[in-house]
Amino acid sequence: MKISFVIAVYHNEGAISKTHEKIQSVFSHELVQHEYEMVFVDDGSKDGSLPEILRLREQDPRVKAITFTRNFGQMAAMLAGFMEATGDAVINISADLQDPVELIPQMVDKWLSGSEIVICHRIDRSDTLFAKLSSRLAYGVLRMSLPQIPPGGFDFVLMDRKVMVVFNAIDVRHRFFQGDLLWTGFRTSFIPYVRLKRTIGKSQYNFGKKLKNFLDAVLDASYLPIRFISLVGLITSMLGILYSVSIFFSWLRGGTPFSGWAPIMIVILFVGGLIMVMLGVIGEYVWRINEEVRKRPNYVVRDRFL
Repeated sequence: MKISFVIAVYHNEGAISKTHEKIQSVFSHELVQHEYEMVFVDDGSKDGSLPEILRLREQDPRVKAITFTRNFGQMAAMLAGFMEATGDAVINISADLQDPVELIPQMVDKWLSGSEIVICHRIDRSDTLFAKLSSRLAYGVLRMSLPQIPPGGFDFVLMDRKVMVVFNAIDVRHRFFQGDLLWTGFRTSFIPYVRLKRTIGKSQYNFGKKLKNFLDAVLDASYLPIRFISLVGLITSMLGILYSVSIFFSWLRGGTPFSGWAPIMIVILFVGGLIMVMLGVIGEYVWRINEEVRKRPNYVVRDRFL
């Protein structure tokens, strides 16, 4: 059996060689009966990541490399790697040494036992308090519409070849990896783990990228925003009707429910704010429809070293 590793790279100089070394060690000691390849996808890095990958390729023919013309994002890099992977199973793993390679034999065992998807999900992470809280909040929202997603999320995954074929056939922009993978419905096993602390370099996954990934997840993988604004609109309408009835009975009694313009302004601002929020959500959907119609590729490849 051949196992492919897809490794998205963005400013990971120094960690790439160690990732290669650890994976190589696993196959030298515990998975000697299997073949493997490593597909590194350089997502427009401006440090020495690409030269480091090419040096590894000179030493190890099982190393493949794909380079982008610019930074297209982690999801695009993963998609490019999945398209080039040739193994009977494909493992997506990070290049920053935060995913423990020691779990790979266990993942392979579960795959050989019949699991078509093996998900290593995070039960804790060696990150800042803000990162932990924001992650829990984001996945708490996502689990409202996708309850099968583990509370800590996941990226470290093994996929059978048949899963990879289906996943690669999904032709949409703004992909949400976790949602698309679970949507396929293949037999899935879960392995909990603690995400390790990054020891080399600095994470390039900033707040803006996290927010973009969250929006991709919420808008592309569920109807939650549309249902939410519909519910808010319904509640606002019902409150408006009740308030109108109150005004009518006050008028019958010869009184007014308020004095001055302040309550009117409050209502106008409140309802106006809701309308703007709803228009913003709808605008996000319209923009994504526009992106689909334009049919631009998710990434542009500069070179392939296969």
